[in-house]
Order: sequence, then structure tokens, then C-alpha cells
Amino acid sequence: MPAVASRGGRGRRRSVNEINMVPFIDVMLVLLIIFMVTAPLITTGVVDLPSVGKSQQRPSAVVEIVVGSDETLKLRLIDGSKAGEPDAVKLPQLVARVREAQDGKAEVPVVISADRNVKYESVVRVMDTLQRAGVQRVGLSVKQGA
Repeated sequence: MPAVASRGGRGRRRSVNEINMVPFIDVMLVLLIIFMVTAPLITTGVVDLPSVGKSQQRPSAVVEIVVGSDETLKLRLIDGSKAGEPDAVKLPQLVARVREAQDGKAEVPVVISADRNVKYESVVRVMDTLQRAGVQRVGLSVKQGA
């Protein structure tokens, strides 16, 4: 039977223009509960980078490899407070020159300093070359502060 409303004694009928909102509200409440339960379970893709602090004790000697903006390599030995002149070196000779600068002391760290505009791939290539050759202490140089 259609929903109709009659008026008094007239023979004309008019349809009801009201929408039942109860099912709509029920569906919205169920969806709201589902989102409230699942939202804390979703993990975001944020990368939490480590902060750089000051080291407790500086090593007495450091072998520094400088990767220039044109991807050239320079090697220098920093011994105490004095630093040697940087010498240009090619990637194939890098391991031999690092071992020579370490002078048989494997505990002497190797620090890679790279220009901001250098491709990440170039820095990783230098680090990978040293690690494959068995150089123990390889690190990256960073700027202190913000």
C-alpha cells in the first residue's frame, strides 16, 4: 500500500515527501566506529632520522676522503691538530692509498666528506669500495647544528 495522506473530504491524494533518516544515521554511526577503531592501527611512513651529537672523544688520527661537487676524490690524513694536503686519488687506487695512510693501524677511522650537491650514489660507491676491501671504521662527516 503506498504511503499517502488524505485531506479531509476531498478526493485528491498527495504523496508524503519525507525521507526516513534512521537507516542513514545507523550506517554513518557504524562507519564512524570502524574508522575510530582502525585509525590507530595504521602506521605512517615517517622516517625517524638520528640526530647528530658531539662525540665524547675525538680520535687522534683520521683519514678523510673528500668527494667534490664534480665527484673527484681527494684523500688527506688529519693527525692530531695538523692536517695534510689533500691528494687527488682515483676510485681504483683508493683502498691502497687508505691503507697506506692508516699505516697498518686498522683502528684509524676513515671519514667521507661530500659536497651537498654530490649524488648519493657517488658517496655510497666510495663507502662500498672501502667496506668490500675490509676497511673497518668508515663513517660520514656531517655539519654540526641546524
